[in-house]
Amino acid sequence: MTANPLLTALIPLVADLSRELSEVERYRRLLLALRELLPCDAVALLRLEGEVLVPLAVDGLSADTLGRRFKIAEHPRLQALLAQRGPTRFAMDCGLPDPYDGLVEGHRGHLEVHDCMGCPLYLQDQLWGLLTLDSLDSARFGRVDLDTLAAFANLAAAAVMANERIAQLLRRVEDEHRLAEVYKQAADQHRPRELIGQSPLHKRLQEEIALVGDSELTVLISGETGVGKELVAEAVHAASARARRPLISLNCAALPETLVESELFGHVRGAFSGAVNERSGKFELADGGTLFLDEVGELPVVVQAKLLRVLQSGQLQRVGSDREHRVNVRVLAASNRDLAEEVRAGRFRADLYHRLSVYPLKVPALRERGRDVLLLAGYFLEENRSRLGLRSLRLTGDGQKALLAHDWPGNVRELEHLIGRAALKALSACAERPRILSIDSQALDLPQHVSAAEPPPPEAAGAGADAVPLREAVDAYQKQLIGAALQRHQHKWADTARELGVDRANLMRLARRLGLKS
Repeated sequence: MTANPLLTALIPLVADLSRELSEVERYRRLLLALRELLPCDAVALLRLEGEVLVPLAVDGLSADTLGRRFKIAEHPRLQALLAQRGPTRFAMDCGLPDPYDGLVEGHRGHLEVHDCMGCPLYLQDQLWGLLTLDSLDSARFGRVDLDTLAAFANLAAAAVMANERIAQLLRRVEDEHRLAEVYKQAADQHRPRELIGQSPLHKRLQEEIALVGDSELTVLISGETGVGKELVAEAVHAASARARRPLISLNCAALPETLVESELFGHVRGAFSGAVNERSGKFELADGGTLFLDEVGELPVVVQAKLLRVLQSGQLQRVGSDREHRVNVRVLAASNRDLAEEVRAGRFRADLYHRLSVYPLKVPALRERGRDVLLLAGYFLEENRSRLGLRSLRLTGDGQKALLAHDWPGNVRELEHLIGRAALKALSACAERPRILSIDSQALDLPQHVSAAEPPPPEAAGAGADAVPLREAVDAYQKQLIGAALQRHQHKWADTARELGVDRANLMRLARRLGLKS
């Protein structure tokens, strides 16, 4: 008796509904089942967030697709799919631009003639997102496939619902409904900028943000220049019970020393030359909400003492006034300096440091986040595509390799500026505006580095009388390579083995021989 292919694909998904799987794994299995049921070259699951579609999982598309954010108004095919309750197949001669132009793996050019269909997903009668399928075979899909996709979409919605419910159970139990409403209302008023990434270090950071966000603790955010400390502050505020109240930011390094105190605490008329009106400071503006002090290490010592008093008592005085003002403000601070070292050097008050660092939060450097660089690149590519009015803006294979090889001293900010600069360079090199603009390593113009997967040149290990025996040189290189990968993955052997492309058991045996594991 011949098995029904629909049932064959759906049975494992039904079994998955009762399993506690991560969101990434649940959606990966979902797309694999879809490609098995409806063979094609690329599938994607996208969640609707306001007027933007966010890719949650892709198969057959470039890795940077996960970092892109597709504005519905700029992508008529996605708009057409969302407008229908059921599945839609586009005609072969459809003139609407495809959002995946240049992103389908194995086909880096324009998708001139191909087969494309998709289906919206509804959760409890609410539009949640989209499933999309693309095939390079222009006659791949038919009427039966539309019906099959509609049936699959129902189960996909159930899988998404299961994931959403499991995620809810893992969130804070106390006041869950109250906080959910707070987050929703705050998101409607001001949606914080998104923290993009999937690396273990990035996930750990997000877990810490969720943990400390739902508290009143003062947070000291540290990290190198350009890692996104302000975005982390926004995320902490958005995850707090103060999310409906304002988040007020002050860059302490951008103000003259004479104005810092007035900016923080306000002033009365006539307090100093130019003070023609009474003015509230940042603390009063943030009353009931959150105050973010960026580059707090730049504060003058005299202002540090007054800031400490506000943190201790919640009371402040405007410059030139004896009147006390009471405020209820949560303070988040950030610095790219080592404030503990600044305390030892006498440039920062020890008591203020301890008040600010009740919960220290370290933001990892971009070079420590592995393939997150491609997701972030995808986000910036989509921003520049929209800004430059292009159909498609993509990275070539060698462009992706160049990004992965770079050590990013300027972190995410450097990547953002690099993508914008490279897009302009690539566009200016074209005689006429292309349908697909490709950014290669030449347009990126990054310094060349030896790949971590390639051994150093022979001369680097020594020569002549100083030469190291081959076995010792190989062991030393393997030890260095494995040790670095272990650090990136917090000593998780399975993740390390996956990155290095070796069997986990073989890797552990090699590590024992090299003295990396007892």
